Amino acid sequence: MPTARDRRDDSRFEEIFRSERRRLWGLAYRLTGSGAEAEDVVQECFARLLERPPRADQPTRPWLVRVAVNLSADALRKRRRRVYPGRWLPSPVEASDADWLDSLAGPSPEGAARYGLLESASYAFLVALEALRPRERAVLLLRDVLGRSAAETGALLGTSEGNTRVIHLRARRLLADYDRSRCVPTAELRERHRAVLERFLSALLAQDTSAVESLLAESVRTETDAGGEYTALAAQLVGRARVARFYLQAARMRLEGEPSISIRLVNGMPAAAIALRKPVRRQAPRSVLRLELDGAGTIVAIHSILALGKLGAVRFDS
Repeated sequence: MPTARDRRDDSRFEEIFRSERRRLWGLAYRLTGSGAEAEDVVQECFARLLERPPRADQPTRPWLVRVAVNLSADALRKRRRRVYPGRWLPSPVEASDADWLDSLAGPSPEGAARYGLLESASYAFLVALEALRPRERAVLLLRDVLGRSAAETGALLGTSEGNTRVIHLRARRLLADYDRSRCVPTAELRERHRAVLERFLSALLAQDTSAVESLLAESVRTETDAGGEYTALAAQLVGRARVARFYLQAARMRLEGEPSISIRLVNGMPAAAIALRKPVRRQAPRSVLRLELDGAGTIVAIHSILALGKLGAVRFDS
């Protein structure tokens, strides 16, 4: 028979779960790039809170953050040790700005955060983070996104303040390419992406080679992630003619499946959610296609996510 104390403890746990779950998920997602892994991290955080709670004099939120950061880093290490068929890309997530802005950020006495919360959840930023090792990724997110001091970050990761600064500097250097063409999801940038995306999709459906190529940069690159389930590229494909030919052929094959295409706000930017009404051999029944543009509005990168296990957080029209 539950006692009054048991009921109070249960109520307290439920309150913490409601208030912290979404924030912890946002942190774990940025750290891992995987919605499924982020969910596992959150579940494990609260399982540990129940089984081995912090001391009564220890605040719960910092304890949860520490556990989430370390579990996320462990998940990232394990994922990278596994052999993955083809290119690994982050799992796309359709969410409102409010979801991405609900965070565990804290003002740093050492200055403002380098990257905004919306930017840190953008697909371009998550792809760039793949160049970082787990500890570098954690330090950069804690320092430059959540605004934690070097001392706080070191305490969370179990390392010294001086070592934290060294790791932070190394992580910033690895993001130098991203910094030259950052993706900050503003209303203007979203509208520009939507317009180019619509033109690109229309040109593909019309099988208009010249129109497709006119939208692509000479050195455009594309990567696809099918998780070994469907037809996809084994490695990055580079070059206007090659990329255009690849997507024109893919669009031609998918026409047999009567595709339904809708544009969604995915990771803060417009992306195409494509669903086939009829099965087509070796073609993914669902996929998300997103673009990166240069300052002139030309497509410099295309990512296609076809692995069904990564698409659970995106709505598709049937």
